[in-house]
Amino acid sequence: MNYRFAPNSDIQNAILNNTIDIGLTTDCPVDPDIQSEPIGEESLLLVTPRNIETPNWKTLCQLGFIDHPDARHHAELLLGANFEQYQAAQLRPIKQSGFSNQIGLILLPVSRGLGFTVLPANAVAAFAQQDSIKVHHLPAPVSETLYLSSLAGRELPQRAINVANIVKGHQQ
Repeated sequence: MNYRFAPNSDIQNAILNNTIDIGLTTDCPVDPDIQSEPIGEESLLLVTPRNIETPNWKTLCQLGFIDHPDARHHAELLLGANFEQYQAAQLRPIKQSGFSNQIGLILLPVSRGLGFTVLPANAVAAFAQQDSIKVHHLPAPVSETLYLSSLAGRELPQRAINVANIVKGHQQ
């Protein structure tokens, strides 16, 4: 079994190209050639360096944003629901302080005080240096739906069915 983390669009393209059997996304595919079913919810979290007690818009602007492939989407959902300043400006007034496309490295610059980011709870929980970051549960919590997707009309091999059943079982 091979697995990798990738942006939603990459997963959907891999399904369409028949290079993967199944994929987990947080964006419901609209392509009719992809069948998807919701299997759970995952919280989005604002993560700052550990010294930030209560983040406000000014603090976030001063810190800067640590970008990643799904960060703009995550920020739109979470910051848009919690900061009225975000509605008009989005991330434009916030400088980008870094970028990583490696899930295990996104929080490293945050832990070193270089900025903040928005990530799903599982990515935050997997970060080894928990004592160097601060997770903020904002007044308006936001979750993303997790979708299990595959190529429509394709009979999945038993290995993929087994993995899909295990994934679904862990989301119950």
